[in-house]
Amino acid sequence: MNNIHQINTERLTIEKACEIIETGAKLVLSDECTALINKCREFLDDKIERTNEPLYGITTGFGSLCNISINAKDLSTLQSNLVKSHACGTGDRVAPEIVKMMLLLKIQSLSYGNSGVQLATVQRLVDFFNEDVLPVVYQQGSLGASGDLAPLANMCLPLLGLGEVLYQGEILPAADVLAVKGWKPLTLKSKEGLALLNGTQFMSAHGTWAICRARRLFNAALSVAAMSLEAFDGRIEPFGKEVNEVRHHPGQIAVADKMRSILEGSQLIARHKEHVQDPYSFRCIPQVHGAVLDTLNYAQAVMEDEINSPTDNPTIFPDEDIIVSAGNFH
Repeated sequence: MNNIHQINTERLTIEKACEIIETGAKLVLSDECTALINKCREFLDDKIERTNEPLYGITTGFGSLCNISINAKDLSTLQSNLVKSHACGTGDRVAPEIVKMMLLLKIQSLSYGNSGVQLATVQRLVDFFNEDVLPVVYQQGSLGASGDLAPLANMCLPLLGLGEVLYQGEILPAADVLAVKGWKPLTLKSKEGLALLNGTQFMSAHGTWAICRARRLFNAALSVAAMSLEAFDGRIEPFGKEVNEVRHHPGQIAVADKMRSILEGSQLIARHKEHVQDPYSFRCIPQVHGAVLDTLNYAQAVMEDEINSPTDNPTIFPDEDIIVSAGNFH
């Protein structure tokens, strides 16, 4: 099988994420990420054993119950109950390609070794992705203020053998599909429910998909603009290097360069013009389309920072021996 993407710590681009989904690529965890996941989990287990200090959401309750200590024997139950209680999405089902993108981005986020999950949990998410076992997730139910709690809970419920999945074109009980695959429901360890539910993978999946589509629309718009300029018998001078670089906006410069590239060799553009100046709609293409490109590039930069981050809480740093309760899910 040649179409394999290795999950690693290299920067995942928007283009690559969409390519993985659209080409049906399979995922495999790199040795690097496997080691990071195991190291963080071992650190967390050891930390729980050797400290009497409360660790938010790990040895305590959640939210306003953060000062309530949880017995060691109940830590696993606490995490599974968290997933069950938040799996309350409603409305229309999320499109399969978005759910698959959510799986990819959650796997990426958990693979940096800052989340404390067990390797088996990440591997099961990989199994879901590779086998097209897509959890049923609903459009409504999350504000994203403490992460995409409801959508991610619905996405992760099938890990426990609960909820429903889309498999081979049918909506089926997750327990039935797990049985067919020979997968036992997972028993979550301390912190894992939080690691799965905290995060921005629902909004990031939508954002990543939207940016990919916007790129395609933008490129199509430039092609349409070039053909329209030819049809009007327009002038190439407004797309010249000097007149655009003197204004410094990167998007404007890039659009002018792309238009010159598209129109290179055009006999219609090269022929003599009777008119001295084209209408606004043609000679302002670098300025108008350039502003769109600058905006799109900014949105992509923000989104790529997001999808290349651990976004759950607390965040664990094994090498520094610290566990920080903060707000990277926001």
